[in-house]
Amino acid sequence: MTQEIDLYYWPTPNGWKITIALEEMGLPYRLHPVNIGAGEQFAPDFLKIAPNNRMPAITDPDGPGGAPISIFESGAILQYLARKTGRFGGSDAREQAAVEQWLMWQMGGVGPMAGQAHHFLSYAPDLDPPQVLPYAQNRYRNEVARLYGVLDRQLAANRYAAGDFLSVADMAIWPWAILWERQEQSLDDKPHLKRWLDELAARPAFAKGKAAGEDLRTAPKMDRKAQEVLFGIKSKD
Repeated sequence: MTQEIDLYYWPTPNGWKITIALEEMGLPYRLHPVNIGAGEQFAPDFLKIAPNNRMPAITDPDGPGGAPISIFESGAILQYLARKTGRFGGSDAREQAAVEQWLMWQMGGVGPMAGQAHHFLSYAPDLDPPQVLPYAQNRYRNEVARLYGVLDRQLAANRYAAGDFLSVADMAIWPWAILWERQEQSLDDKPHLKRWLDELAARPAFAKGKAAGEDLRTAPKMDRKAQEVLFGIKSKD
């Protein structure tokens, strides 16, 4: 019987990558919530698993050689799970290279740029005092648009990001791309991206993975304490 993988998680795009992958791969797992707004990512026990104080992270009790292994960084976790199961990582060297390049494209492009778009478009204006920075807003809004244009052109010739097969690259990109409205993007000129988003949203494993722990985030708006923890803002009190 396959042992449960321990997943240290909060319901964000980076967290969804891993729950979606685990669901698609049929691997049993146990959620350990890491409330990033409360600063739980700085707990000593968590730092032993994820020294960069970021979630997600996993501990697989049945790692290489049958010994436990802990892994942090969502892209590294996805690659590990693909190797463990022999699924969604490409069936030969050519496919594997395609998966890796689109996974790295997400890790180095879509994730950081969309994350900054979220920050300057959604979070910064709610700070005290509000930080409305048009240059930063335009910079990241435009870069996300450029990246989604790249993906739309790739999807014009391919069913999925790395080719005609579902891969961990799709599982990495989709959780960020579904938030296109929050990033102030339009799909009117990106029909292939829209088709891909809708197709993956209809997959039961994607829906279940995205719904994992959805009850953990109950506050409609980030409070001052969470802003201090996440953005390094010093309290004036």
